[in-house]
Amino acid sequence: MKILLLGKNGQVGWELQRSLSPLGEIIALDRHGLNEWCGDLTQPEKIYQTILDISPDVVVNASAYTAVDLAEADTETANLVNHLAVGKIAEACLKVKALLIHYSTDYVFNGDGQTSFSEDNAIEPLNVYGQTKALGEQVIVASKCDHLIFRTSWVFAEKGKNFLKTMLNLAQQREELSIIDDQIGAPTSAELIADVTAYSLIQVLNDKSKSGIYHLVASGETSWFEYAKYVFEQAENEGLDLAVKKVNPIPTTAYPTPAKRPHNSRLNNHKIQQSFHLVMPEWKVHVKRTVTELLSK
Repeated sequence: MKILLLGKNGQVGWELQRSLSPLGEIIALDRHGLNEWCGDLTQPEKIYQTILDISPDVVVNASAYTAVDLAEADTETANLVNHLAVGKIAEACLKVKALLIHYSTDYVFNGDGQTSFSEDNAIEPLNVYGQTKALGEQVIVASKCDHLIFRTSWVFAEKGKNFLKTMLNLAQQREELSIIDDQIGAPTSAELIADVTAYSLIQVLNDKSKSGIYHLVASGETSWFEYAKYVFEQAENEGLDLAVKKVNPIPTTAYPTPAKRPHNSRLNNHKIQQSFHLVMPEWKVHVKRTVTELLSK
């Protein structure tokens, strides 16, 4: 099997290099490309030609414009990367008969309510990032290529920038922190996303009826405030002496940002568990492991 991986150096892309490697030959690209091959999603036509030239069995797109606040002003680039380039990727996948795996987000929903969103709930993005990701989903479905779209949320990993690592650093520098407590979701590790991707990929290649949209998130739910407190608790259990002595819960309104954030980021993961015979672990499992691994280095 030949797999083309786009976005190899991101949090999820880095883990995908590991999880996909037992499945066959991986051609992993970042935005700098490799030889004559392009991995830069700001150049959709070159991405299209790269897929035709490589003619892979599977294309895994782990590349995206993820600067949520910057997207409010840089709408054109966000749309180019998250929507238009994705359309060219899907078009190329249809032509070479490749399975397309793509990652989306809880931001395609409006963030209202107290219950988890399922795959068939209506999408209603709150901000430019969510709008461009929703358009990316729609253009894949419309292309009629075989696809897996995985919506995920609150991604973290040992590599890259993320909330877990930021909180761990701040807790060693400041005595007091204020953290949002009215946004609810499920912290999901890049490792889990990558492993489920590899597992699901094989099943879809054998049964195309399993193509579609799935919510790939850890089980359970928490707020950013409770998430941070759990990170601090695990760090202290590992023997780290933290400077932080007081952690204050605050509402979203106390921390204004250019892009509006959803209060409800809960995604229902029942479909992916039932379809692929999986048990998604509780969010604390991988958070605890990641803190341990970060502090053991």
